Amino acid sequence: MKKNFLVKMLAIITISLMLPGLVSAQTDKSKRPSPAATATGKIGEATITIDYSSPSVRGRKIFGGLLPYGKTWRAGANAATVFQTDKDITVEGKKLPAGKYSFFATPGENEWTVFFNSETGQGGIKQNGEANMDPAKNVLSVVIKPKKLSDLTEKLTYSVMNNGIDLRWEYSDIFISIK
Repeated sequence: MKKNFLVKMLAIITISLMLPGLVSAQTDKSKRPSPAATATGKIGEATITIDYSSPSVRGRKIFGGLLPYGKTWRAGANAATVFQTDKDITVEGKKLPAGKYSFFATPGENEWTVFFNSETGQGGIKQNGEANMDPAKNVLSVVIKPKKLSDLTEKLTYSVMNNGIDLRWEYSDIFISIK
């Protein structure tokens, strides 16, 4: 009886000592393979902020491989990418009200469709591996022609420029005009 009690106490103490380390490892987002990143800047009077997780190529074929053409993607890793503007803007000639949106993309070999979705805070993918985007909540979608780059962009990178946003990864450059 005494031996069982000692074994149980030892197990409880061991778990108690290990638990804080396991919890902190789960919450330290900087140690993820796809760390959190933010791009921010001004376009006209609007302040644009894009919060995303930045995966690396790591020798993989990304577009048309890991991310099949024609399949909607969370435009980053981990949680869905978030696009925020503090003023109304025009995206590729279409009005987008000030607000916070999830940002998704459907890559294609010759054109991409990008979506601004009113639902935010959701995980990036569903259990079945599909993008966690409810199409009924799309506020705006635009079609973009991708540009092929000659140099590899290892980590997914967003940039806010004075006339739009730029998404670069692998050998693809997607520029979205914003006024």
